[in-house]
Amino acid sequence: MQFKKNAKLRTLDLKEGMFRGMPIYVCTMILLTGILVLSVLYAVTVGSADLSVEQVYRVIAYEIFRYGDPEVWASGAVHDIVWVIRFPRIVLGVAVGMGLAVVGVVMQAIVKNPLADPYILGISSGASLGATLTILLGAGILSGVSIGMGAFAGAMIVSFAVIAISGIGGRITSVKLILSGVALSSICSAFSNFIVYIADDPERFRTVTFWLMGSLAGAKWDSSLRVLVIVICAILFFVTQSRMLNLMLMGDSTAITLGTNLQPFRKIYLIVASLMIGFIVYQSGVIGFVGLIIPHFVRGFFGVDHKKLLPLSALCGGIFLVWADVVSRTILPKTEIPIGILISVVGAPIFIILLIRKTYSFGGGNE
Repeated sequence: MQFKKNAKLRTLDLKEGMFRGMPIYVCTMILLTGILVLSVLYAVTVGSADLSVEQVYRVIAYEIFRYGDPEVWASGAVHDIVWVIRFPRIVLGVAVGMGLAVVGVVMQAIVKNPLADPYILGISSGASLGATLTILLGAGILSGVSIGMGAFAGAMIVSFAVIAISGIGGRITSVKLILSGVALSSICSAFSNFIVYIADDPERFRTVTFWLMGSLAGAKWDSSLRVLVIVICAILFFVTQSRMLNLMLMGDSTAITLGTNLQPFRKIYLIVASLMIGFIVYQSGVIGFVGLIIPHFVRGFFGVDHKKLLPLSALCGGIFLVWADVVSRTILPKTEIPIGILISVVGAPIFIILLIRKTYSFGGGNE
């Protein structure tokens, strides 16, 4: 009985960050929400077209509040640039950033490794291959949802394969997880490149290239809102599972002592995370390192308690991708850098620094 009590206390032994206490957390949530709103309002004014701030906000005011002259703001070039091109792109950026950051948090808890994220573990590459194969087999002519489900299937298969391969021959370790993810990512990328090589359809070639580099340029209102709804629902689900995610950080031994088998939960979380990644990759292509950078940043300030970590990471992820998209659209005149390339240039050095410094840790008990 005493052993069980001590084990239960260990589940509360989570590493805390620099900022502690509920008042600071609530204030930070309000502050980040405000920053996200302001970032969206600024990003929509930025672009290659020379539009004034007044024109941009008049279009938005008309579309949201029906305020203004419909003959001026309900149609035309200015309306289409702001409402048809820019705004759905920014909404997609918020959804993708939130989704990638949250999936990174969940994957790190599942495998108990703070260096895990969908890109490093090959899940994003698996989703890209699944979507590409769907188009190759002709399912893409049915609907965009079919391509999204192909991406979901690819992401889920790779996520389970990484766990399975890492567990061969003994206990799952950080090195085995990373090596398995890199190997499977290379295989998926090779097959995707092979499809590009044999494709005789220029449109198919452009589509696969778009996925491999990552971009928000193809955003439309229906697809952006679909991804946003899926991401928000998944985030709410994972927030309700914060206690179980915290328990995963303590390891299976502690969980079994408390009468909980973590394996069914891991499978459920992998399925939900793969669903998110599948639709994110279908809409935006492969964007790496967001799920690594954002959780690590938030964890350093607020600790590893998932009840706080998940919402904070979601908001930071949305802010990060909105600004990354702004930079990708403005860093070079009259051209756009694919956002996946830009983030990889930033994320890869951070990943190397984390490996060298070995400062990544969760706290709590070890197996």
